[in-house]
Amino acid sequence: MREVLLILLAYLIGSVPTALWVSRYFFGIDIREYGSGNAGATNTFRVLGSKWGTFVMIVDVLKGLVATSLYILIPFYLHDEGARTNFMVGLGLAAVAGHIFPLWADFRGGKGVATLFGMIIAIQPLVAVYCVGVFLLVLYLTRFVSLSSILASVAFAVLILFIFNEKEHLYRAFAIAVALLVILTHQKNISRLLRGNESKVPIFKYRDRRRQRRNSAGDH
Repeated sequence: MREVLLILLAYLIGSVPTALWVSRYFFGIDIREYGSGNAGATNTFRVLGSKWGTFVMIVDVLKGLVATSLYILIPFYLHDEGARTNFMVGLGLAAVAGHIFPLWADFRGGKGVATLFGMIIAIQPLVAVYCVGVFLLVLYLTRFVSLSSILASVAFAVLILFIFNEKEHLYRAFAIAVALLVILTHQKNISRLLRGNESKVPIFKYRDRRRQRRNSAGDH
């Protein structure tokens, strides 16, 4: 019974619609009516800029981290690593479900990538470090958050299955599911990437301007 209540609480934590509340209270708009139509960090970057996009991303990561860490409220899970990992996966998935289908926002949320990342931080911080490294490298090179998220999720599966060779079957299945889920929820982004019209987030602008100036100078 306690597990069920904590999973419900994890869902409610995940349901906090950060991007929607920020867009409404600070800008007087519903962010789901702009950009990609998602209430997540990526669309916040596009529509409201890097400052608010960063804020939303941090809060959404914290949602996953806090929800997945609720296991500490049941002493049994402090002493059984296998059971703890499986329960944390359940808590984390409940938070991600809350982010994608938020109770407080008519069940129309974001894609859950930032909340997933918070979940991974709680379960296995070192793997999270590697994943964020992949994410930031791809983001720096391309400025596509969608592509960064997809490749980081694939890296997560590779790390769990082959590099760390995790033994828990539920966690291995979860790693595969994460990669597939992120790819499936980014189908429109993948189509835009292939067509060459995916939006870039407004970061690293000065780097891009320097490159343009160097290229222009080289042409002359």
